[in-house]
Amino acid sequence: MSDFMKWLYANYIGPQIKSASQEDYEMNLSLLENCLEPDLVTSFKKTQEFTAIHASLLGLRTGWGLPRE
Repeated sequence: MSDFMKWLYANYIGPQIKSASQEDYEMNLSLLENCLEPDLVTSFKKTQEFTAIHASLLGLRTGWGLPRE
């Protein structure tokens, strides 16, 4: 992933996710984070970052009708 995408996640995508209403998913996310071992929490957060970045890119590509590359 490019440095720009990591910056975009840290400065736009991540804050948008945190500010979004999670009331339907709050219990599930809390249970998952509390049940994981500390080293797996880091992997879980990196996986969330990866998924959010690529979901945003998919939204841009499909919204603008852009090709994959």
